[in-house]
Amino acid sequence: MTPMELTGSLGVVGYGLGAIGPGIGVGLIFAAVISGIARQPEARGAMMSTAWIGFAVTEALAIIGIALAFVFGGL
Repeated sequence: MTPMELTGSLGVVGYGLGAIGPGIGVGLIFAAVISGIARQPEARGAMMSTAWIGFAVTEALAIIGIALAFVFGGL
């Protein structure tokens, strides 16, 4: 093995980069909910239910990303 030779799979790198998006998305979702609840505490129930739906959809992107990494032989 020469020092410049790369071994392994780029699927792992791709999934790592793909996981950044859902991480940022979840942070933005809950930051907006915390800000909204601070402004209107009586709307907490509606905001939290919407936030959990957004959280689930955003995390589905990460699950799809790891599934594709397995499909394409990355992990």
